[in-house]
Amino acid sequence: MKDLMGKAIWDYFHNNRPEDIHTETSISEDDLLPVAHLFREFKDMNPIEQKALELAKGKVLDVGAAAGPHTLFLQDLRKLEVIALDVSPKSIEVCKLRGVKNAVCSSVLEFEGEKFDTILLLMNGTGIFQTFDKIQIYLEKLYSLLNKNGQILIDGTDLIYMYSQVNGPDLPIERYYGEVDYYLSYKGEKENPMTWLYLDYGSLKQFARNQGFSSEMVMRDENAYLARLVKD
Repeated sequence: MKDLMGKAIWDYFHNNRPEDIHTETSISEDDLLPVAHLFREFKDMNPIEQKALELAKGKVLDVGAAAGPHTLFLQDLRKLEVIALDVSPKSIEVCKLRGVKNAVCSSVLEFEGEKFDTILLLMNGTGIFQTFDKIQIYLEKLYSLLNKNGQILIDGTDLIYMYSQVNGPDLPIERYYGEVDYYLSYKGEKENPMTWLYLDYGSLKQFARNQGFSSEMVMRDENAYLARLVKD
């Protein structure tokens, strides 16, 4: 991994001529992600993020923390104990420089030794599952990281709307329609493509039930949703 996301975050924090991040998927064209968005405050977050942060309780694991906006809000304003987790070394370094008390560079599948009351998976949190056939693997791991009655707050987007549009992409036959190839580039350098999962709520609910979670859709915002999974 070239850690281009981390480089962008590092450049922005150190005022080292940061540029917008370019993102593209196998079903969408090039788009720009301003690095400043990764440093946003609570007032600038979307309603789903705000609701998730309001529902967080107890000891929290923030998976995919990036520059730490969610962690810092919960740590500094809600006074919760939070661990920021990300696979990006430079992002974790910036988290620490920004005042995050506990920041760990690791994938969630390799993370060990802690139990939590809340696990946050935001900014299309279902993306971390990568593919439809890996969902159960991730949910089993997340289940093991929760205390009894612990919760996962996760957001996702159902991409079926993209296939129902006139001149939209054809519905794939060989794989789940929410599996997309994701491409990221920064300052002319391209990251290796990765698979990213946009999961509909019905499928998430079924997989969650199989793992022993009860689930509810907390809210919907157009095609995106916030779900709450509770360890029974």
